[in-house]
Amino acid sequence: MRSDKLGDTLLPKRLALPIFASDALSSVAYAPDEIMLMLGLAGGAFVTTHSWQVAIGVILVMVVVVASYRQNVRAYPSGGGDYEVATVNLGPRAGLTVASALLVDYVLTVAVSISSGVLNAATAIPSLRGHEVQAAVGLVAILTAMNLRGVRESGKAFAVPVYAFIVGIIGMGLFGAFQFVTGNLGQAETAKYDLVPEEGQGLVGIAAAFLLLRAFSSGCAALTGVEAISNGVPAFQKPKSRNAATTLLMMGTLSITMLGAIVWLGRETGIKVTDDPATQLTLNGQPVGPSVVPDTVLGQLAKAIFGGFTPGVVFVSIVTGLILILAANTAFNGFPVLGSILAKDGYLPRQLHTRGDRLAFSNGILILAAAAALLIVAYQAKVTSLIQLYIVGVFVSFTLSQSGMIRHWNRHLKTETDPKERARMRRSRVINAVGALMSATVLLVVLVTKFQAGAKYAIAAMAVLFLLMLGIRRHYSRVNDELKLADDETPLLPSRVHSIVLISKLHKPAMRAVAYARATRPTVLEAVTVDVDPDETAALQAEWSRREIPVPLKVLSSPYREITRPVIDYVRSIRSGSPRDVVVVYIPEYVLGRWYEQILHNQSALRLKARLLFTPGVMVASVPWQLRSSEGRADDSVFDGPVGGSVRRGPR
Repeated sequence: MRSDKLGDTLLPKRLALPIFASDALSSVAYAPDEIMLMLGLAGGAFVTTHSWQVAIGVILVMVVVVASYRQNVRAYPSGGGDYEVATVNLGPRAGLTVASALLVDYVLTVAVSISSGVLNAATAIPSLRGHEVQAAVGLVAILTAMNLRGVRESGKAFAVPVYAFIVGIIGMGLFGAFQFVTGNLGQAETAKYDLVPEEGQGLVGIAAAFLLLRAFSSGCAALTGVEAISNGVPAFQKPKSRNAATTLLMMGTLSITMLGAIVWLGRETGIKVTDDPATQLTLNGQPVGPSVVPDTVLGQLAKAIFGGFTPGVVFVSIVTGLILILAANTAFNGFPVLGSILAKDGYLPRQLHTRGDRLAFSNGILILAAAAALLIVAYQAKVTSLIQLYIVGVFVSFTLSQSGMIRHWNRHLKTETDPKERARMRRSRVINAVGALMSATVLLVVLVTKFQAGAKYAIAAMAVLFLLMLGIRRHYSRVNDELKLADDETPLLPSRVHSIVLISKLHKPAMRAVAYARATRPTVLEAVTVDVDPDETAALQAEWSRREIPVPLKVLSSPYREITRPVIDYVRSIRSGSPRDVVVVYIPEYVLGRWYEQILHNQSALRLKARLLFTPGVMVASVPWQLRSSEGRADDSVFDGPVGGSVRRGPR
């Protein structure tokens, strides 16, 4: 797609919701599982008593965070999101901390969402059990390919499953509520079992409080993805800020409704989930053993509500699996955009700022996919293990972003004189202050409850990224300072130009290089060959003389059959004798059209060229000769100039 078509990729709200909110919406599919898993360590009664309380706590945090981010997208519509807010208001180090946290969180979003999607899909497709890792990695590859096609195209492809999930979950909740009111609500398949406390888990005092905090911190996984919309404001159609704020409100309303419905109906249907069903689930006082493997909360809930209506169960299972897989799409949109902003600011390689053929940030998409696939393989697609690394990053960004917004409003209140506008700013400041306080509280809870369980690895990854980006920024700054022209600086002309044409044997590429070198009219021009084989060197000298080529041929001795060192030593000797001279080395090249032809050509000249680039005062000129196999490749739509391995050098 042409660059001037970028405006055609902007998103209306109906497409922005499935693209940017799929992560937050899908979180309601596994957040109830994590709440009940944690509470279940203290037994089934603890789940029944406290699951709704934990859910209300999570919902309260979500209301505050969504309200806070609606202020963010209005104040900072450029797409920098939390990174921009923290950088502008708290300083570059705070912004870099947020960026490190978000990059790690995006990778975890892909790994957790897809692994959870495969686990939920196994409810409807039992054959997936035992092949979760392969299925998850394959789905990462599919999502990568779809996102490389561009944001708008991926949004159209993902809209139907996301809306199907919303309809399925809300429809199931309404039907379940109707059954509850009429007294026809069924019981879950695990309701007949007793969930006994895990050994060592107490029900009172500090142990109970700590377990509640662990359940709360796990349930806060439902908030992941809220920040994605603030990072994607530039992708919205105009008016961008208002459309982004509306999408945030829609996302928050849907997430709260679905999460509340699932936890409430799960409690009423007697759902029990555990990582150790063989010992924690009992029937008539006896452990059920390894034969019983409970489905996920949504899987059990669908069976309890729809009863014998199999299509309803299958529909909910499939759309849940799909949205969990597609939730990774939020990260596929957020990670590349954030990477592009960081690259523009000099904190990441500049290649991440470049858009691909379909106007997507292709390099960022590929890096995200590789990192997520590595995590999936390392953790064997186990959601419970991956979730322990999760959430830390997103609440680091929440806390710093909302703190930055408080300073933002303080700064603007100093200059604003309109009473109505000042009142609006004060309201926004209060909202952001509450958001900062609540986010900091949740972050503290997450660190205390999840540090040993896996959060320490996420924190370590953030620290490594932080230091890496600082190092990249220092490198770019050092290079810019080194290359910057002074105000009164003018380039000095070389006193002489000494041109060298590298020759291995006399053929068309060599003659073209000689002709081109002569056309530049250097002060000194000579051809150089390295004496590796005396017979071949003698034959070359004889042919050179016979053709009466008007350029002297110099032979460099190489008793150890090296090619690179004699040439480098000779070039350096010219430079040392005349430091103000410029040496130009002409290297004939073969341009090949087929990838497999590269194995048939020697790479000594490629290594020589690389060494010459590190020699001050030396210019390297490539003189290409297109072989027949390369004909027409320049017009090939998939061929955009020489790529790695497509150009091979003529000289030995």
